Amino acid sequence: WCKKYFWEGQNVSKEHQARLAGVSGKTETMKRLLLQNRRILALVLPALVCHVCWLAMMIKRDRFDLFEDKYPMAIVMVFGSMVAGMSSEGGGAVAFPVMTLAFQIKPSIARDFSVMIQSIGMTCASFSILFMRVRIEWQALVFGSIGGSFGLVFGLHFIDPLMSAPLKKMVFTSIFFAFASVLLFINRNHKRPTFDKITPGSWWKVLVLVVTGAAGGVMTSFAGNGLDVATFSILTLLFRLSEKIATPTSVILMALNSVLGFYWRGVVMEDISEEAWAFLVVCAPVVVIGAPVGSILGSHFHRLV
Repeated sequence: WCKKYFWEGQNVSKEHQARLAGVSGKTETMKRLLLQNRRILALVLPALVCHVCWLAMMIKRDRFDLFEDKYPMAIVMVFGSMVAGMSSEGGGAVAFPVMTLAFQIKPSIARDFSVMIQSIGMTCASFSILFMRVRIEWQALVFGSIGGSFGLVFGLHFIDPLMSAPLKKMVFTSIFFAFASVLLFINRNHKRPTFDKITPGSWWKVLVLVVTGAAGGVMTSFAGNGLDVATFSILTLLFRLSEKIATPTSVILMALNSVLGFYWRGVVMEDISEEAWAFLVVCAPVVVIGAPVGSILGSHFHRLV
């Protein structure tokens, strides 16, 4: 039972399957080591690069004092980053409600922190997914990113300023509750048919992916998370894509959208608060490990998990 649901195995590309099958004692040593230790390298490489940069910055600026009162969020993001890496929900799905409901932090600060921390953690998770050659749905990634980019920018300028703090909390909670309820409902049928990819060539499918991405981008603009949930919902509910493919696709999609959100809030709008930066500094060394670990573990889980 444990092996079936928690160690089913990775759904990697056919090309990578052929490479793994061809590994033998005669294979070049370096190539064999890379293939056999791809999971370890997928975790170590992004974490090593990020930790070196983070440590250099912390030593130069001597900001270790930030841990004195910000460390609770680092503990929260241990779980948040693993959720971000192994599921269709970004770290903001954990950070936003904890910050706004438990710590009573302004939604705008929680939104900015969610986008900032996801741009680091989920980017590391995306590297792990691509490095391990885990299968993803490229159509959803491309067209979802296009819609998500427009939705995010539009939402930051026109939707977010119109919403009050309580409304943002309510909308966030309602959307995630609806998503969880529907997913639980459809998975009562454990043997429902699923597919490995979306059949190309249909304009309406492209339109659905772009519109869904735009809606998810708007949600990200005020909650710091949402594009991945919206896209994952459409992929699994409408296109019946397997969760083992929809999940890594949504992780990479949210990473790209978070990087854009970070850039837009920090460079274009120049409106990121000092408190959000402080939370980022404290949590960054945690998520660069937690998110890739989540991706590696999640790639081995059964789709129902």
